[in-house]
Amino acid sequence: MMQDEAAAKAWLANLDEADAVAMDRLGRLVAMLAEENKVQNLVSAASLDAVWLRHIVDSAQLLTHVSRETEEGAWLDLGTGAGFPGLVIAALCPNREVVMVESRARRIDWLNRVISALDLPKASVVGQRLELVESRTVSVISARAFAPLEKLIKLSARFSTSDTLWLLPKGRSAGQELAELKQTLRRGFRVEPSLTDAEAGLIVGHLNPKGVKL
Repeated sequence: MMQDEAAAKAWLANLDEADAVAMDRLGRLVAMLAEENKVQNLVSAASLDAVWLRHIVDSAQLLTHVSRETEEGAWLDLGTGAGFPGLVIAALCPNREVVMVESRARRIDWLNRVISALDLPKASVVGQRLELVESRTVSVISARAFAPLEKLIKLSARFSTSDTLWLLPKGRSAGQELAELKQTLRRGFRVEPSLTDAEAGLIVGHLNPKGVKL
């Protein structure tokens, strides 16, 4: 379990996707985040003291659950907010399409500025509420603290096939949220431990779209 910035950076250095160019992108993202946080509250000020652990590696760890079958294709990040995990995934995987959904105007502006500054042509922002986003199918769906699990699944099932990988950081509530999910939805999901927080979990797995009643 990583407990400080040095451990987080050491872990990241061993990630296949974290080459020198990607690390430079992430360093610039961290610097931009610190500056922008003075203007708008993107993340808690306290979390900036451990930004590599709390935001960068907390996002990058999702890549360890991506198999060869889902390492290509579009990645859809819902309610991306400050850009976690979406911007981190885009910085580490610049050749992959990463679509970030965010409805707040100032966040949209921030995300687009970072995409431009880090030269991420395959990353994009859909500036709408999720309910209004045009349906499509994607390879990966992620969402960090976006909505309660059942609501999230019902809102997002239209982007998923049975092959779509769901990666949902849920903090301390992961096990409870999954246990409370109806069995028809729960099947195919599991809780994996977070590498950055001993008490947090990630809900990982695949959805049977037939189990979702919209």
